[in-house]
Formats: sequence, structure tokens, C-alpha cells
Amino acid sequence: TRAGGRWRPGWKTPTRRVYCAPVYLEGLLYVLGGCSETGTPLDGAEVLDVESQTWSQLPPLPTARAGASAVALGGQVMVLGGMNQQQTPLASVEVYHPDEGKWETRASLGQPSMGVTTVEKDGKVYALGGMGADTAPQALVRVYEAEKDQWQATTSMPTPRYGATPFVRGNKIYMMGGRQGKMPVTALEAFDLETKSWTRYPCIPSRRAFSCCAMNERSLFSLGGLQQPGPHNFYSRPHFVSTMEEFDLDQGIWIKPTRTSRMREKRADFVAGCLGGRVIVAGGLGQSLVFYCLSLSASFYQLNKGAARRNGAAGHKTE
Repeated sequence: TRAGGRWRPGWKTPTRRVYCAPVYLEGLLYVLGGCSETGTPLDGAEVLDVESQTWSQLPPLPTARAGASAVALGGQVMVLGGMNQQQTPLASVEVYHPDEGKWETRASLGQPSMGVTTVEKDGKVYALGGMGADTAPQALVRVYEAEKDQWQATTSMPTPRYGATPFVRGNKIYMMGGRQGKMPVTALEAFDLETKSWTRYPCIPSRRAFSCCAMNERSLFSLGGLQQPGPHNFYSRPHFVSTMEEFDLDQGIWIKPTRTSRMREKRADFVAGCLGGRVIVAGGLGQSLVFYCLSLSASFYQLNKGAARRNGAAGHKTE
């Protein structure tokens, strides 16, 4: 936190759930769908007024779903994909109109997907990747235009994946991490919205599951996670790491890490973000002796204002 700041308890959601889809729009935080304690996908929709710190119930989703994606589009909230109560991926797309207080069904994705990555840019929604009913990762890139209520396919990703983290910088969408089955993806790729082409950059240096990603105006960060032992460590188990790896966006290279760039605690499956020249991490899972524990700690890494150490190679374009 900033100097003089402090953490305080947040506002509990009315419904206990995991794998829900959060989206922020005009001072309101929407929490959509998710999975109950018994593993059942939910149709619940709730919204938090950040200023008044109050929760409100919304009309339920037309389709119960978990592991869906949500995005704000033109003053409305769109939710798409995910998994239904029969444990199969969904292709359906639904939009909530805050002014009217109702849901509306829109054109479907065409192909069922869960773990889709969504980005809004210049009034269009980009749906990237996902996992189909056959559990195979998808390379699909679909673009939605609200005026036509239509999805159009564009150039597929070089690396199929689901659950990836997107970042928008200028006219590019960066795709970082994600999974292919049980394997974490190290590929870093960017889609140029003007040329409709992909550029491959050097991969994330270390392969880690349940890592977290963050971005500021000049860098991408890959943090923490659960790392598998090497091929010759037959008796080792996966272990939590405090790794922080930084990618310089202007030079297209990974910066050589230092001992001081590591996080203070080893953790996985946490949250991270950049604020005020700092990378902030909070929560997640860590390992204590022989058992796993929930980390309640939060810490930050102060970014250098000057030039940092650089080494690596530039990316290359694919059509």
C-alpha cells in the first residue's frame, strides 16, 4: 500500500462461491455466476457499489455458469462461455442492461468454451482461446460487434490455451500464461489489432502453475506459482516459489532477475497488480512445513525509475 495506507476488511459477498466472473463498470463491481460449495454452477448475480460499500441482488443469469468470462461493453455487462450444470462448456452469451435491470441473450460464440480470455477495445469484444468439451485448449480468436450482434473469427493464436491473462497496450493485446490441460503455458504473444497478426516474444523463463501476472506502462510481470521439479528429481514434489520475472515491453526482452527482485514469501494462486510504481501481491496459497496454508499477507515491490539490467531476444511476427 502507499505510505500511510493500511489494509482493512472488505465487503463480504452475499453468496459464497468460486470461479465467478467479476467485472467493473462505472463505480460498480459485478460478480456473476460461479460455483457453489457442492460444485454446482450458479445463476446468481450481485453488484457492489464501491462508494456506498453496499451489495445488491440482480436478476439471475439466464444460464447458470461457472468459469465464465465477463467484460464491460458500452455501459452494459457481457458474460460468455463457462461451464453449465451438466459440466459441459457453454457457447451462450448474455448481456445485462443496468438501466433496464434485465438480461438479454446475444449471438453465441459458435463453439462452446470455458476459460475464455476477454478484452474490450474500441467498442469491440475479443474472445481469445478457451477449452472445449473435449478438454483440448483452443487457439480461436473471435471478435464481437454490438451493432451487428455478430461474432467474427480472426487470426488464431499461435499457442492454444485457456485461462490466460490479457493486457492491452496501444493497439496490441498481449496474452500471457494460461494452461494446456495440466501444463502451464510459458508462451508470450501479442495480437496487433491493425494488421490482425501475432508476434511471438521470448517465453516466460520458468514454467510455473498458478502464477500471477501484472502489467505497468513499460513491463509485464510473471510472479510466484507452483513449480514442478526437474526431470531428474524423481523424489521431489512441486514447490511454491517467490519468483518474479519482468518483461521489458519496449525492448521485447526479459530482464535478468536479481535476488532482491524475488517476492518476500513463496505463494501461488494469489492476486497482483501495479499501483503507484509498485507491484502489489496479496493472498494466495503458501507452504508451511508439510502442509499448505492460506496466505493472509500482502507485500509490494518498488520498481526502479532508471534503466534496469537487460538481456534477451526480440520477438518475431507470425501471420
